[in-house]
Amino acid sequence: MRLKDCHGFSDFRELARRRLPSPIFNYIDGAADDEITYERNTKSFEDCDLVPNVLRGVEEVDMSVTIMGQKLEMPIYCSPTALQRVFHHQGEYAVAAAADKFGTMFGVSSLGTVSLSEVREQYSGPQCYQFYFHKDRGLNQAMLENAKTAGVDVMMLTVDTITGGNRERDLRTGFSIPFKLNLGGIFQFGVKPMWALNYLTHKKFSLPQLDDFVDMSDGPLAISKYFTDMLDPCINWDDVAKMVDYWDGQFCLKGIMSVEDAKKAVEIGCTGIVISNHGGRQLDGSRSSFDQLSEIVDAVGDQIDVIMDSGIQRGSHVLKALSLGAKAVGGGRFYLYALAAAGQPGVEKALELMRLEIERDMRLMGAGSISELTRGNLRFR
Repeated sequence: MRLKDCHGFSDFRELARRRLPSPIFNYIDGAADDEITYERNTKSFEDCDLVPNVLRGVEEVDMSVTIMGQKLEMPIYCSPTALQRVFHHQGEYAVAAAADKFGTMFGVSSLGTVSLSEVREQYSGPQCYQFYFHKDRGLNQAMLENAKTAGVDVMMLTVDTITGGNRERDLRTGFSIPFKLNLGGIFQFGVKPMWALNYLTHKKFSLPQLDDFVDMSDGPLAISKYFTDMLDPCINWDDVAKMVDYWDGQFCLKGIMSVEDAKKAVEIGCTGIVISNHGGRQLDGSRSSFDQLSEIVDAVGDQIDVIMDSGIQRGSHVLKALSLGAKAVGGGRFYLYALAAAGQPGVEKALELMRLEIERDMRLMGAGSISELTRGNLRFR
């Protein structure tokens, strides 16, 4: 199987599975506990049907949107995710280049493997920064200042990771950074030598946003341990309000799931929220993002940009979210599998297929622009 054989989400996932050592594939593919929320995230779209309008003479399709002051040429962006150069040696550079080509937003994580400034120097497209709030206030301040200096467009504070989710697949494989695997994990690396060759012969792995503050020389930094030991479980609304004031720009909270929290985000001056359950990787049994979308849009959609992520695999999923009132959607696995499978060409193909699906489905819906998508186009079973 090669990149040319990939025609959708499941194909990219299968190619990534074939090319990645099992511990790394399962880090991308896995979620918390029994992975019920992970599965529900996508299945929730199946409970909603599109009702197309015909004979609308859709000659041109404009799928552009503006979120938090950023003009995107398509209504889906590449959500910031951690450890990208573990999946493919091109990592964030590949994602940034592909997003730039398609005129959409991408992001760098606090656990990103390239520095904010390096990416900004090369790519001028809309860029967000997934910020994790640490116990070390000095670290938080330094990271905020670095983001300002780098020219980040949108600060995206992740608020659903005050402790690590119970990701049992990682526990079974011994996945950690740097790698410290059990015997089964070591074997899996041995049977995928091309990945190992690329990893060892390219730029040394690092976490530039954290390198000055985290010493990984004495042993592995397990991702769950990072969340549990370094992140501040006591973060509160006052802490976030101070960040909003200091940032003094586009500020988004990622991980909002309740109407009450959405209203609070408006009160403290946020310009956007992302309805997200972290792809099912944190609280298993949490409601799906799509299931929560309408009530949050009804509560605050006229006061703040409401975005959603978690579970997006198809262009039709994007249209359903937009029809319910989301301003845009974010996706993670939809491009991560493609990145792992083929680097920048893979991410570009994933974005191109998504763009084509959205355009085709908008024509079939009789909608020439995003503004023409409404709840009148939906029926729930």
